[in-house]
Amino acid sequence: MQGKPWAGQRFIGPGDMEGIGHPATRARDTLRETKMNFDLTDEQRQIRDTFARFCDERIAPQAAALDEARAFPRALFQELADLGFFGMRYPEDVGGSGLALTEFALALAEIARGSMSLAGAVAMQSLMGTKFLHMLGNADILERLFKPALRGEKIGAICMTEPNAGSDLDSIATTAKKVDGGYVISGQKTWITSAPLADFFTVFAKAGEEKKLTIFLVERSFKGLIVGREIHKMGVWALPTSEVAFDECFVPDSHRLSQAEGDGEGHLRKTLAEIRIITGAMGLGVAQAALDEAVRYAAERKQFGKPINRYQAIQFKLAEMATDLEAAKHLVYYAAWLRDAGRPHHKEAAMAKLNATEAAARICDQAARVLASYGYAMEYPVQRYLRDVRFTLIGGGTSEILKLIIAKEVSS
Repeated sequence: MQGKPWAGQRFIGPGDMEGIGHPATRARDTLRETKMNFDLTDEQRQIRDTFARFCDERIAPQAAALDEARAFPRALFQELADLGFFGMRYPEDVGGSGLALTEFALALAEIARGSMSLAGAVAMQSLMGTKFLHMLGNADILERLFKPALRGEKIGAICMTEPNAGSDLDSIATTAKKVDGGYVISGQKTWITSAPLADFFTVFAKAGEEKKLTIFLVERSFKGLIVGREIHKMGVWALPTSEVAFDECFVPDSHRLSQAEGDGEGHLRKTLAEIRIITGAMGLGVAQAALDEAVRYAAERKQFGKPINRYQAIQFKLAEMATDLEAAKHLVYYAAWLRDAGRPHHKEAAMAKLNATEAAARICDQAARVLASYGYAMEYPVQRYLRDVRFTLIGGGTSEILKLIIAKEVSS
């Protein structure tokens, strides 16, 4: 017969299996197995457990009330600052703990299990709202704004999205015109998390002759900064979001964070992978909360003389939810581990965010189905999970954008 290119080849022949079981080979096998270790370190377990207790004891009991009051969780925000959460990923010499993204993701998932509104607020404070100050800010900015932000004394926000520019960065229309001593920023931003409360804003605007993205720091006291109407959202009610306008807002040269005009996109793209990983971690948290509630309810609810978790239809739902969640955890923490190890991780970050947030949306939906009419009742938390989980589907790139990124990576 023709068409068998492997015909006549030997894949395993005499002597090829020699050494299997030999002590030296077993030692190599043991080393190989050690490298593929899915256990958390003692420190990672301690961090996860600390924030799990904080969730159970401090966040969860207040989450529904905060949501209904649409009140920013300032007290819990400050408690997390006191726990050192905002500085987890920053070096010790600037007031941080010098921990890695994996530890941060473990902690953030537990916070999101209690309240997505709080998780969104502290994620903004810990990464997007402060990272560019640490990377690019001068000594004055670090002392007056960055370090107090790690202590919870100042609140930061990032201004990137515009009415006509979301995923398409090239469509950003906000401009920064060079003048004596600084720049004049003009434009409109929207969907700015924490804007009504923020003390400073990291702003992306186009500057220079080529009109390339450049990063600026705008303090709340600067004339021409206008925090506009608050956006009323489907979920994360305790996380304020609003429009922000710049009406010929003067920003001194000292507050151009970019080292050169036009380097903003490069800095942003380096950070996007981290944003996607932590957004995936928030998805893990709300998914865990939804699964826990579904499991609890299914054990207590009785129909036709027995708990509904004894029926195969419900068992299948719980099994699928648990499997989706476990798979999502591995992908999120693997992406975080890659980033911490300095390995290529942009594809995996996109995969982690895509998989975890879509899985979380399915899990929250299935939890509502397990609770049936009670899943539609405001007195049960599942309705909040179902509303809040959609927050994770948007930030850091929509699922459709992430699929394009992944497809490009695997095709290159």
